[in-house]
Amino acid sequence: MKVLKFGGSSVKNAAAIKQVVSIIKENVAENQIIVVSALGGITDLILEVAQLAQQKNKNYLNLVNQIQQKHFEIVNDLIEKQNQTKILLQLNELFSNLSEVLEGVYKINELTLKTADKIVANGELASSLLLTAILKENKLQASWKNSVELIKTNSTFGNALVNFEKTNNNIKGYFESSKSNITVLPGFVASNKNNEITTLGRGGSDYTAAIAAAALNVEKLEIWTDVNGMFTANPTIVKQAFSIKEMTYKEAMEMSHFGAKVLYPPSVKPVLEKEIPILIKNTFKSKAKGTLISSKSVNKNPIKGISHIENISLLTLEGSGLIGIPGIAQRFFGVLAKKAINISLITQASSEHSICIAINSSDEKMAVKAINKEFQLEINQQNIDNVIVESNTAIIALVGDNMKNHQGISGKMFSTLGNNNVNIRAIAQGASEKNISAVIAQKDIKKALNTLHSTFFEDQIKQLNLFVVGVGNVGGKLLEQIKNQQSFLLNNLKIQVRIIGLTNSKKMIFNEDGIDLETWKSSLNNGESLNLNTFHKHVKKLNYRNSIFIDNTANEIIANLYPDYLKESIAVVTCNKIACSSNYESYLNLKKLSREFNAPFLFETNVGAGLPIIDTLKNLIASGDKVTKIQAVLSGSLNFIFNNFNKDKSFYEVVKQAGIEGYTEPDPRIDLSGVDVMRKILILARESGTKLELEDIKNKSFLPKTSLEANSIIDFMETLKSEANHFNTLQKKAANNNCRLKYVAEFDNGKASVGLKEVDFNHPFYNLDGKDNIVLFYTERYSEQPLIIKGAGAGADVTASGLFADIIRIGNL
Repeated sequence: MKVLKFGGSSVKNAAAIKQVVSIIKENVAENQIIVVSALGGITDLILEVAQLAQQKNKNYLNLVNQIQQKHFEIVNDLIEKQNQTKILLQLNELFSNLSEVLEGVYKINELTLKTADKIVANGELASSLLLTAILKENKLQASWKNSVELIKTNSTFGNALVNFEKTNNNIKGYFESSKSNITVLPGFVASNKNNEITTLGRGGSDYTAAIAAAALNVEKLEIWTDVNGMFTANPTIVKQAFSIKEMTYKEAMEMSHFGAKVLYPPSVKPVLEKEIPILIKNTFKSKAKGTLISSKSVNKNPIKGISHIENISLLTLEGSGLIGIPGIAQRFFGVLAKKAINISLITQASSEHSICIAINSSDEKMAVKAINKEFQLEINQQNIDNVIVESNTAIIALVGDNMKNHQGISGKMFSTLGNNNVNIRAIAQGASEKNISAVIAQKDIKKALNTLHSTFFEDQIKQLNLFVVGVGNVGGKLLEQIKNQQSFLLNNLKIQVRIIGLTNSKKMIFNEDGIDLETWKSSLNNGESLNLNTFHKHVKKLNYRNSIFIDNTANEIIANLYPDYLKESIAVVTCNKIACSSNYESYLNLKKLSREFNAPFLFETNVGAGLPIIDTLKNLIASGDKVTKIQAVLSGSLNFIFNNFNKDKSFYEVVKQAGIEGYTEPDPRIDLSGVDVMRKILILARESGTKLELEDIKNKSFLPKTSLEANSIIDFMETLKSEANHFNTLQKKAANNNCRLKYVAEFDNGKASVGLKEVDFNHPFYNLDGKDNIVLFYTERYSEQPLIIKGAGAGADVTASGLFADIIRIGNL
């Protein structure tokens, strides 16, 4: 004998029922009991019908007709017309009785739990009659038996308690005499001693199947649903979740209690006592192995799954009046029991100063009112505070029978959450260590589940979720480099890089599963209009683990948004120098927010593009060294310009060429005015530990007055032509002195300056070619010979690689 239970999703339409029939056919060699739920969605419709009738809303009649039609359509699809008479009569009689009951509810404007059971039972009665007829149509020896006649309960309508002695006798007696190869039972329904219909609670069809399996002591109970068994986490939230091959009854009960909807928690109990295995299978992937639940399971991982419950409210009762007073806890829990409020989690400080519980949010108001009333005297005497409520929370739980034999699991769980800025509000863990539970903000559920799943179940692959602003020269190159290196990073560094959000100056797009880097340009062209506040809100709402905001612009408005991202524990990687060269207090605040919210703030490309200048400086300071002087050529743009400016090529032509090749900013005045270099030496000075403002830096401009006063880029470029003699004089003078022109930044004794200098062939700057940068760090340890960093300091490719390096740094944290 086998017992197979098919849930509502397995019988949601004609195509699904065909699959059910094929599964039953595969097992036709054995006697089978088939327990079936109502057709998918029908139970909710019937409940809505009942509510409408109670509210004297005649629309309930339309819904009753809709329910009938769904059943009749399946009859027409799966049963030949000449064979439909009997099942149509049965369904018509059923729905006629349903209509009579609903009419009574409508007339008296009252819906009791007893009447509700009578109404809602029709879903399972109809589906089971329908399935029986379809099995017969497929030449299978099938009969229908009403579970109402077999399962006996008390009169707690809506969630009745089973009388197992009578129920077991009824089931054994019936099946001992039954000659049918296949018996179809409606799930969920039962009756009391007066033969009045009762129900076993929502999801009770699993319970029906377990009761029958235990009564007949079958070898195995099969529960067929629309997923491949129990998963390591909710697969709609955690894409990497996978089905669990084996688990114990207790693990299954823990997972079910904490939100795994594959099983109805009480359904495990009858078969647990008999040690009858449960096999969870997928109706639509019948060849998949599914999950076997039994008294034993083999798994090297002590964690079997991560489950969660949403819509939780945390209630805390605290005060000195709790300490050492017997009976306080009894009163606290007793008043909740009287109101039939279920407690999902309990935690109490050893000082007895507070008791904290988690309940369903729908019970919050009633619970608070009841508790405050119970302790009104103590509250008035100020011995106990009014109940403290924290709403919009959720419970997450690690589940596994074998956790007690492994050290450090709870520590690993909490550190994983902490490292991802998920704040824990309450913790509970039993001595058996079958689960470790924590209460967190509901907004953090997705991040928490994915992070924990990655830690305990995946090959320690770290997923980085990028939100990229700016896809011009640098941004475009960055996306290209990420696309080319995705496989390498995944296979060699165990880092998965995904672009989730992307903007240019006009449009923005999001893809929660990652933007396709082969087609991002066309996708962005079809995106929605850019709104930076909307972009930020969407990044915040997604709340992904390891989120990184990447700024590839030189935009001050975007730089001003960094604090908003850091406060949400979103890392910031930027080549935009404005933030770190703004006023000193703002710079310090960004550093502070980065530390406070555990969100990296990396800006290596602010100085020297992809050269490791800032990182080297940080390491010097961290190791206890002290910077005494910095000399540097920090503008690859200006170095390119002055290396290519000669008597045969005008200054205007070289500047124009630098812009075309992407060495200068879109506005070349930023480079040629020296402001860009000022920002860079300012950042190095600050990173060295010196308080300095931009206006403190002396700027010895080489530009003539007309160029400095130009009102537009076009006007500025025209002055480079009209002032050609000025620039030619600078070049000629340097050549006559056997020197080369270099735009040099200096920091010495707390003071900084930038300006054009002639350097002779003995100077380290003399042979600095092309667009290269060079930095000389003089420190207490490098006092005679400076630490020199030299290399390409401009260009989209190297800047993008510097940004990419910062991203990988975060991945390696």
